Amino acid sequence: MNIGELALRTGCSARSIRHYEKAGLLVPNRRENGYRDFDAESVPRVMQVAHFIRMGFSLKDISSFPRCMVREATRAICPEALALHRQRLAELDRQMLELARRRERLVQSLDANAPSRPRHRVSHP
Repeated sequence: MNIGELALRTGCSARSIRHYEKAGLLVPNRRENGYRDFDAESVPRVMQVAHFIRMGFSLKDISSFPRCMVREATRAICPEALALHRQRLAELDRQMLELARRRERLVQSLDANAPSRPRHRVSHP
């Protein structure tokens, strides 16, 4: 199938698919005219890469995943991958904490410099 059909089947843009290919996560065949030719296995593969990206992993992260994570598109987490998921979750928690701290500093600055405005509530997830 061509890249347009793969894009339609997966809901990913052709641009994203080219990006996945450039990162080595997808290896299409080439037709005589030089166009990409994706096999049926490319559909779940693209969907899996997109799933990992939505979870916060980078293409570099995905390319280094253990084989069990990239052999098929499932939501099950193989034992070798649990540590990677936990590390990513810890990183997201650190980022959220830092964002909450930045937000608090911004709210304090606004409140200190605009006393006629209503006070901003700080909400934490």
